[in-house]
Amino acid sequence: MSLAEVDRPNAGLVSWPGPDVDDATLAKVPALIDLDAHLVEPAHVWSSRLPAKYRDVGPRIEMAPAGDIKLIEGVYKEMPGTEGPSDVAWWRYEDQVASIKRPVAAAGYHADEIQMIGVNYDLMRPGCWQPEARLLDMDVNGVEAQLVFPNYPRFCGQIFLWGKDKELALLCVQAYNDFMVEEWSGGSGGRLIPLCLIPLWDVELAVAEVRRNAARGVRAVAFSEIPAYLGLPSIHTGYWDPFFAACADTGTVVCMHIGSGTKVPVTSTDAPEAVGATIIFGNSVASLTDYLFSGVLHRFPNLKLMYAEAQIGWLPYLLERIDDVWETHRGWSHSQDNTPEPPSTYYRRQVTSCFFKDSVGIELLDKVGVNNVVFESDYPHQDSTWPYTREIAAAHFGHLPQDQVNAIARNNAIDLLGLSFPKA
Repeated sequence: MSLAEVDRPNAGLVSWPGPDVDDATLAKVPALIDLDAHLVEPAHVWSSRLPAKYRDVGPRIEMAPAGDIKLIEGVYKEMPGTEGPSDVAWWRYEDQVASIKRPVAAAGYHADEIQMIGVNYDLMRPGCWQPEARLLDMDVNGVEAQLVFPNYPRFCGQIFLWGKDKELALLCVQAYNDFMVEEWSGGSGGRLIPLCLIPLWDVELAVAEVRRNAARGVRAVAFSEIPAYLGLPSIHTGYWDPFFAACADTGTVVCMHIGSGTKVPVTSTDAPEAVGATIIFGNSVASLTDYLFSGVLHRFPNLKLMYAEAQIGWLPYLLERIDDVWETHRGWSHSQDNTPEPPSTYYRRQVTSCFFKDSVGIELLDKVGVNNVVFESDYPHQDSTWPYTREIAAAHFGHLPQDQVNAIARNNAIDLLGLSFPKA
């Protein structure tokens, strides 16, 4: 199979672990609001929006032969090949080069077909990059509305942080946001929820971009889970306080996707990639611990954080441990310097986590907090549950009381982002 077509909702395109669900349980799950999916950016996002003088150096797609891809210290390094057909789509920006890889456009492919190889737009579902086709794939999946994180710019726009020409980098951030608001989301009737980027290298520019987008209805911004991993000031420095203040003032949720610090946990250079894929949630553990001890959530009680693709089963132990450290080790650990209340207090009030494959988290839901979780699909990545996301939702939490099912499936997301959809 080179590219699967959907003839019916469950066409055998994707395997999903877990039992079949009966019709009564499936009926309990309302139309989902999905707060973590992804976009494969169309080739014209920047070339159609940047000033003419920047179009040959700004992000653009060029077709070239496949090249070698190597994972070096948690980062994929690659260059186009010199022989063979020019059938791989490569993003070029200044001196940066990156191909579009199969795992980020995996929808419709079976697991054993998904290799770390470059692809082009003809070899991916149109829903990966076309808004109209995305809506159709959402319909197949029982999803009413969806928030998407970027792909090529990385999960919080790190590509532009690494840009040499910061005037161009700022224009690239603004062009992406204009695309997100005007083109991707604009004609969807609110079903495609805009998520915008900030210029990570300048907090005042970041504030201005948050306010520019909030003025046109955007209520979600992507940020790094651990900015210090990007060589930026940590959240403990106070440097980001103007950004957090702007987000709190405008009701903009700070959305941190797993891996948005670029650096991911690795155990050794010879460990298989499966090790990193398993323990990557460790970054979210570290990030949430940072926030809960930093005082950020105390200083900005209206600020809301969302962790995407982090799952939720790890949360109960972290909350237990962090409250114990706050109390037991207060004499030497500075645990109470910036956090006058037990850290879990701020979590309950201000933090939401996305999940999609976490039956353990559901078993511990009373400790996680039913109002602190939302559901996701991860479409069109390899981890995605498409086109069975609603079935998986039913298998995970369809046994819960109806009000809890409704909260996880859509109502919490509506409250978090102030969406206009009716609650179940």
